[in-house]
Amino acid sequence: MTEIRGVSADKFGAVRAALARTVPWQRDTITNVWSTTKTMVALCMLILADRGQVDLAAPVARYWPEFAAAGKDGVQLRHVLAHTAGLPDFDPPVTAADLYDWPAVTARLAAQSLRWAPGTAAGYHSVAQGFVLGEVIRRVTGRMPGAFFAEEVAGPLGADFHIGLPAEHDHRVAPVIPPPSGTMAGAGIRPSDANSQSWRRAQIPAANGFGNARSVAAVQSVLACGGTVAGLRLLSAAGCEVARQEQYHGPDQVLGATMRYGMGYAIFDHSVGWGGWGGSLVMVDPDARMAVAFVMNQMLDPGQDDYRGLGIVMAAYHGLP
Repeated sequence: MTEIRGVSADKFGAVRAALARTVPWQRDTITNVWSTTKTMVALCMLILADRGQVDLAAPVARYWPEFAAAGKDGVQLRHVLAHTAGLPDFDPPVTAADLYDWPAVTARLAAQSLRWAPGTAAGYHSVAQGFVLGEVIRRVTGRMPGAFFAEEVAGPLGADFHIGLPAEHDHRVAPVIPPPSGTMAGAGIRPSDANSQSWRRAQIPAANGFGNARSVAAVQSVLACGGTVAGLRLLSAAGCEVARQEQYHGPDQVLGATMRYGMGYAIFDHSVGWGGWGGSLVMVDPDARMAVAFVMNQMLDPGQDDYRGLGIVMAAYHGLP
């Protein structure tokens, strides 16, 4: 699904084509969904917790000993999932290119100090969250987070979603079209970075997931359906409920809004979900057994009255019996 607004084309020919509406979306078109990717990594953590391979109330350092440096021994996995760990950004700041080197960026986070005591405040961990959780996944399973997700979640579900995109899928990608302002993310990331080959090949578990709305909803339907989809059980019913366990309710120091955070998802009344930079989103309502997703390649600015995804969510609710 895409919407093209008046944005100047950049140097990429594919972006020019998207702006000109000359390449129609197909059933298998995929695009970068930015922070909607976080819900995929959160689901992986819930699965590992449900299997008893991690304890979400345990320190990150139990699984990644080097992370205890600089006073981070008290940071628990649940703090990272709820954006209360005290690592909202990199210090000093990074560029997108810095994020392509997994050993270097995780070592950087391991050495970094906290901005607040874990659990005492919240501030959206826009990029760091994915690397912390991803490194725990790697340490516990011996697999990079993208591989674990592919083999344990997306593959079994038949979901066309990828964290780190293999080259054979490049021809299916709808390039990101920057928002009118062309603003950068807090981590020094430009919208156009998502159109580079380096971005696609890297694993940036909080931001570089590629998929479409159908695949996002398919994965998150695990939570909507009590852990079992099409006869495949990935979570217990109790494991699904962990997502809605409130960890924080109050002001977010980065977003400037009052947020209610569960385990890897924001809580909205009886639903959970999250969205991505520019407009993508997923909403999961376990009570209604419904997962609704929206993705697009035309980004809009925050506060630009972007009702595209919300309108689809509301339409889905209106369609319930």
